[in-house]
Amino acid sequence: MHKQDVTIYDVAREAKVSMATVSRVVNGNNNVRKETRDRVMEVIKRLHYQPNAVAQGLASKRTTTVGLIVPDLTNLYFAELSKGIDDIAVLYKYNIIISSVENRLMKEDAVIQGLLNKQVDGVIYMSNKLSDEAAEAFKRTNTPVVLAGTVAGNENFPSVNIDYKKADTEALNLLLNDGKKHLALIVGDKNAPINAENRVPAFEKFIEDNELEGCEIFDGIKDYSDGYNLYPELAKKGINGVIVTKDLSSVGLLNSALDRGAKVPEDFEIITASATQIASVVRPALTTIKQPLYDLGAVAMRMLTKLMNDEGLDEKHIVLPYELIKKQSTLNK
Repeated sequence: MHKQDVTIYDVAREAKVSMATVSRVVNGNNNVRKETRDRVMEVIKRLHYQPNAVAQGLASKRTTTVGLIVPDLTNLYFAELSKGIDDIAVLYKYNIIISSVENRLMKEDAVIQGLLNKQVDGVIYMSNKLSDEAAEAFKRTNTPVVLAGTVAGNENFPSVNIDYKKADTEALNLLLNDGKKHLALIVGDKNAPINAENRVPAFEKFIEDNELEGCEIFDGIKDYSDGYNLYPELAKKGINGVIVTKDLSSVGLLNSALDRGAKVPEDFEIITASATQIASVVRPALTTIKQPLYDLGAVAMRMLTKLMNDEGLDEKHIVLPYELIKKQSTLNK
């Protein structure tokens, strides 16, 4: 008998039990006597029976699959975060389906609906913000959703993040203590909740509290070329210390400053807020607000397993610790 032809009926017949008993054994149900379980497992091994995951999902109304939504599959920030998700998913025997919303030929809500149509048991959403389209799509379903490294702008969805206000304030203090008084916050999207509700207010409060002048927020800086092209404007305005929310933008800014003869960190200091591997391979290495990316993903996945199994959550919004790692792009007095 070819293994692809073996059915649950064949196993039940060989083991002299009902198909329901075979199903309970396959799904790890403890309500089966040991001798019966051992007999069924022996037949499964001998016949090389492979349970049909789709059929199991239809029967149990579960697919043991989790949907992972990312904005950009090539972004190291989300790649490192996804590693923590994957490890916990494997531990709890869930498969992952990844969908990217980078391709704007298809609207984000259509991408999400396509994922939900695959009957995933839960979803982890990763982005700089939870868009209105995504929020509405999730509200139309009972599928559990957890946000990883994503600020929603509301309290509806469980989430895992760091304290972005506290992290940026500590970084700004480092720049000020190094004698840099003309500061800038450089973001990809000023209106994203992670910035609008956290980084921007923290920056504005710090500038006001320390009575600093000549400080500014720069918006729309999303990639290497944006960072590279921004430096001449910063130099013209006398900006000498910056926090940049994206590592590639930080590297572009660094290279542009060096290409134009600036001394880093003596003349110009850079702190990056993503802390992927990029920040440590460039020279001078970048001082970083190090987010625990692996842990962000792992904790998000563990939260999702609890929601999928109706276990409830001890905390709906978890804040993990960060580190300010001082490298060569700041004076570090």
